[in-house]
Amino acid sequence: MKKVITYGTFDLLHYGHINLLKRAKALGDYLIVGVTTDSFDISRGKLNVQQSLMERIQAVKDTGLADEVIPEEYIGQKIDDIRRYHIDVFAIGSDWEGKFDYLKEYCEVVYLPRTANISSTKLRQENSGIRLGIIGYEPMVEKFIQESRYVGNVELSGIFQPPIKQEQLSDGLLLHEKKYAGSLTVYETLQELLDESDAVYVVTSPDKRAWYSQKALEQKKHVLCESPVALEKEGALFLTRLAKEKGCVFLEAIKTAYFMAFNRLVLMAKSGEVGNIKAVEATCTQMTPPPVGYQKGGFGSMAVWGPFGLLSVFSILGTDYKKCDIVTYQTKNDQDLFSKINFLYANAAASVKTGIGVKSEGELIITGTKGYIYVPSPWWKTDYFEVRYEDFTQNRRYFYKLEGEGLRYEIAAFSRAIQNGVNTGCMDEKITASISSVMEQFYDKECPNHDFIS
Repeated sequence: MKKVITYGTFDLLHYGHINLLKRAKALGDYLIVGVTTDSFDISRGKLNVQQSLMERIQAVKDTGLADEVIPEEYIGQKIDDIRRYHIDVFAIGSDWEGKFDYLKEYCEVVYLPRTANISSTKLRQENSGIRLGIIGYEPMVEKFIQESRYVGNVELSGIFQPPIKQEQLSDGLLLHEKKYAGSLTVYETLQELLDESDAVYVVTSPDKRAWYSQKALEQKKHVLCESPVALEKEGALFLTRLAKEKGCVFLEAIKTAYFMAFNRLVLMAKSGEVGNIKAVEATCTQMTPPPVGYQKGGFGSMAVWGPFGLLSVFSILGTDYKKCDIVTYQTKNDQDLFSKINFLYANAAASVKTGIGVKSEGELIITGTKGYIYVPSPWWKTDYFEVRYEDFTQNRRYFYKLEGEGLRYEIAAFSRAIQNGVNTGCMDEKITASISSVMEQFYDKECPNHDFIS
């Protein structure tokens, strides 16, 4: 029996895929089809895959052309599969011409002609393009623009920058008239932007985000909002409810939540690999001043870095803490330079340290009864972490690919959520509400369990 194997993502299965499978089938008696897993696709930079692995496998099975379907999970698997299944012919589309010649050592390699004018990428662009508008200021805007280019089915519709007093502008701010003229449509009013957009990215000062998110949701526009989405818990809950009423996606934009490495370390912590988790310690600091719109509003390290640290605590220990104490050092204009949050849970404790204009080791440590997980600085951009034990010979290191600033992953997740009509699962609604709840406590200076030093 002559065995043939081929591989692909097979997202949004179309007649081009079917033609390729027919051509591969004709090369032998038994066809094995490898379907790439979600994690493998992401590691290769394919961020726009709309269907889950199970959906894509089922679609291939439904063609009736595959005698066997297997997942492709790692680089080098093709050699392993060829040996394991005693493959005679490796077949792949002609757009890969020459790329798999190294497999000729193991079997025959055939490059099959592809069907012209059809691809999953083209279908995504034609049928599911999302016009995404931006509401906000530098420095996140420029990063967002650059990263959005890696998400094929997202097209930036333009930008609206809310009016801001001149004295609130930082020295490094480039006004939109200078920066975006000729490259990105600049709208004078919010309504103009909303009229030309299917969704918006909100990156205003923290006290304005909830208002702009509400206005967008009321007009049935999907919202990706920087964290914190609101400065009080009820505000976050209101936006979540409003999004559901309007049939819209509302996601909190903490980029770390969408990184593969972060999600894997959370799963590892919850799996019991290092025992029962007893403590989480997260530190986030920077020397540079906070972004424009923050300084005069009294927003400092807590607003900029608090959500990242809180994400790590709530993702691992949950949101049902028993007590929250906050200590903060503030300037004369009420801007916090350094803050520390201590949480007490029923069976664990956690701390989050944030700083602006100060520097500390930006690491994340997850302490368990059998060992601990260590994420080196800057942990919020992690592509690597270690699992450590008393017996250091048992220590393990884990590496995951991270491209660019990482914003592309949250944009891609936002896009998938819109297209599929479901939350990505990366940001839990309870976490969003709990982050805003801590912000509410922090900015309530009359609140007990809250000490200010100036």
